[in-house]
Amino acid sequence: MTSGKAASQAGHAFLDSFLTASPDNIRAYLDDGGTKIVLTVSSERELCDLFHRAKTAKLPCAMVVEENHIMPPHFDGSPIVTAVGIGPLPRDQAKSITKGLRLLK
Repeated sequence: MTSGKAASQAGHAFLDSFLTASPDNIRAYLDDGGTKIVLTVSSERELCDLFHRAKTAKLPCAMVVEENHIMPPHFDGSPIVTAVGIGPLPRDQAKSITKGLRLLK
């Protein structure tokens, strides 16, 4: 997907996840300056696995599924997972889920 589309999907994932966080985590995030990082995975399956690990760990998280959008070659209108948001949460909690993932360049 284009870098603009990726940024848009990351924004959706962040906001959706943010809205699932506890008031304490939201307050700590806002008080700390709101650090965000964007990581990459190699496949939709890996993105789904990441989401399910975060959900199982009861972390604030959200999965973004794009559908009815046409943008060849990546989007043909079929549902596709485009992003997962995790947090806000303390860094040590995130590392257990995101360890080994690379920063998006």
